[in-house]
Amino acid sequence: MKKSLIFTVLILCSIHMVFASFVTNTNQSTLFYRLLSRNHSTDIDATYYNPAGLTQLSNGWHIALHNQTIFQEKTVINEFPFLNNSTYIGEVNVPVFPNFYMVYKKDNLALSFGFGPNAGGGTADFSDGLPSFEAPISLLPYMLTSMGLPTTKYSADIAFNGSSVFYGFQLNASYAVNDVFSVAAGVRYIQAVNKYEGDIKNIMINPAHPLINPNGNMMPAVQFFTIAGLPEYTAMVGDKAVDVKQIGSAITPLLSVNVKPNDRLNIGIKYEFNTNLELENETTKDDTGMFPDGEKFRNDIPAILSFGIEYSLLPELRASFSYNLFFDKNANWEGREELIDSNTYDFAFGIEYDVTDTILISTGFLRTQFGMSKEYQTDFSHDLTCNTFGLGARFKVKKSLDLDIGGIYVNYLDDDAMITYENIGSFREAYQRSTWCVAIGLGYHF
Repeated sequence: MKKSLIFTVLILCSIHMVFASFVTNTNQSTLFYRLLSRNHSTDIDATYYNPAGLTQLSNGWHIALHNQTIFQEKTVINEFPFLNNSTYIGEVNVPVFPNFYMVYKKDNLALSFGFGPNAGGGTADFSDGLPSFEAPISLLPYMLTSMGLPTTKYSADIAFNGSSVFYGFQLNASYAVNDVFSVAAGVRYIQAVNKYEGDIKNIMINPAHPLINPNGNMMPAVQFFTIAGLPEYTAMVGDKAVDVKQIGSAITPLLSVNVKPNDRLNIGIKYEFNTNLELENETTKDDTGMFPDGEKFRNDIPAILSFGIEYSLLPELRASFSYNLFFDKNANWEGREELIDSNTYDFAFGIEYDVTDTILISTGFLRTQFGMSKEYQTDFSHDLTCNTFGLGARFKVKKSLDLDIGGIYVNYLDDDAMITYENIGSFREAYQRSTWCVAIGLGYHF
C-alpha cells in the first residue's frame, strides 16, 4: 500500500481552505434580524444595505450600535468503515458580532461610516477533529494487517480550531438628485484575519508482533515503528501540529441608487464590485510543510447585485422584498470556483407593523440557495442551502432613541458527497447544520 494513501491528509493539508467557501455576511444589523429584508432600507443600516437611501433621513446626526450573538453547530457524518466514530461535531460560538453606523445628513447630502464583520466572524471548534484528519490514521490497522501483523484498533488525539473574520470599514457619500432619485458611491476597506490551530498526537495501535507486542496491546505507533526499524513510518506517525495566521486587506467599491416615486413605495439597488483579496501565511508552527511562512493565495469576496422594494399597504403596515445575487463563479478561490455549478442567490420577504406610535413588530423569511457541486463539498469547506425565519420589534424609548431587538433561526437542508479514498473506494459523507441568533441595537438621532 502506498504511504501517500495513509498520510496525505494526516498532515492537515487542507486547513487553509476551511473558510474559502461562501464568505459574505449580510446580517449587518438588528433590523435585518427582525425583518430579513433590508435592501430597500432608508434607516441607518442603509449605510450597508442601500447607501443611496440615507438621503431619506432627517437632517442631523444618526448613530447606531448593534450586537449579534450567534450559536451554530456543524455536523459531519462520514461512512468510511475504518473510522472509530462516524459523527464529528463542531461548535461555533460568537458572543460579540458588532455593527456600528454613523451618518450625517444635511439637505440633499448624506455622509456615512459603517463598521462590521463583512465575512467570517466566528470560531469553529472541532474537539475531535474532522473525518479527513482521522481517515488516514484509521487505515493503520488495515495496512499492518495486510503486512501480516494482525491489528484491530487505533486511537489518536485529534483537534482542530479555526477562526475567520473579515472586518469591513465603509465610507459612503449619498446625494438626492431630486425628490425621487438618490445616488451613492462608497468604498469598503477589508481587513481579513484567519487563524488555524490543529494537532494530531498520541497515535496508538495494537499490532500483534511476536517480538515487539506479542499480547497485541495498545502501544504508541512511534514506538512500534521505531523498534520495527521502519524510520519512514516513525516520522509519519509522530505528533504534528499547525499554528497559522493568514492576513490580508483589500478595497471594495460600491454603487447605489434609491428610487422613491411616492410616499408608499421605495426601491433600492446596489452593486458591490468583486473584492480581490489576497491572504498571506504568518506561520508560527507547521510540522507539515504545507504552510510556508509568507506564502500568498487568493480568497476573494464575490461581487453582489442587490435589489429591494418596500410598499406601504396601510399607513401602519409595510411589506418588503429583497434579492441578492452573489457572483461566486467570477471570484478567485484558487480554483475552487470552478467547482461551482451556479451563482448563489437569496430572496427575502418581510412585514412590519406599527402597534403604537412607539412600538412596532416585524417578521421575515429568507431563502439562501447555493449552487455548489458535489465535488465542492468537503468536511472542512461546504455550504448548505437554508431557510431563515426572523422576528423582532422596535421600541421608541424617546424621540431621539430607538431600541431594536431581533432573533433568527436558520433551518439548513442536509447535503452529502461521495468521498473517494485511493485504492479503498468511495463513501458517503453527510453535512448538517443548525444556527440560532439574537441581536440588540440602539439608535440615537440628534
